[in-house]
Amino acid sequence: MAARKPLRTDICWSTEKTITIKGLDLCQDVMGKVSLGDMAFLELTDRLPNERESRVFNALAVILVEHGMTPSAIVTRMTLSGAPEAMQAAVAAGLSGLGSVFVGSMENAARILQEAIPDPSSPGDIQALADRIVDDHAKRTIPGIGHHIHKPQDPRAPRLFEIAAENGYDGPYVALMKAVADTATARLGKNLPVNATGAIAAVASELGIPWKVVRGIGVMSRAIGLVAHVLEELRNPMARDIKAMVEEQATAHLR
Repeated sequence: MAARKPLRTDICWSTEKTITIKGLDLCQDVMGKVSLGDMAFLELTDRLPNERESRVFNALAVILVEHGMTPSAIVTRMTLSGAPEAMQAAVAAGLSGLGSVFVGSMENAARILQEAIPDPSSPGDIQALADRIVDDHAKRTIPGIGHHIHKPQDPRAPRLFEIAAENGYDGPYVALMKAVADTATARLGKNLPVNATGAIAAVASELGIPWKVVRGIGVMSRAIGLVAHVLEELRNPMARDIKAMVEEQATAHLR
């Protein structure tokens, strides 16, 4: 029988007096010195960001903290109403819905971009890549473009692209995301600009973050917002009113 591979983690280890995270002492090197966004960057990339990376990563991390009464916020409030003793369950319930339609679409967009450009130092013909992506999604929604509320443009996308450009992160992935939106708009005859998740996907790709964990940026961000919804629900409940309104309207035809 082959020897079992030893268990190993390089993320964090502790002694009686220290906690070491990615090689940094939590109490001496991190606390009071490293922001939450920079800490997230460290966890994902194994190093602290430089000043430009910090500005860009923190900008994309805060975009999806809050967007009002989204499905995730509603689920969190409804779960809290049934289990007020388990805030963590309410937040977890809200996070469970971050998929291909809401928030999690950044993962699919990042995957498309990174698979189209495996080597950003040699991106090839951006327009040809955009044409191929739009062709491949002829009968499917292209993640990262269009928005059901923000029209004609999602204001978060151009602002993130502006911040990325100011700090030198407006390379081939950003160019391809924009080209996909322009090509889809021209072919389909309707306005389909880059949305927030598409912008995050492009900029995260510029930062070298693998597409498989890009959704995690949205998960981390939205968790903060959902805690705020928990607090507001405790102070000013609406979950029971939502339930009553839905029940009344959904069963009105039976009366």
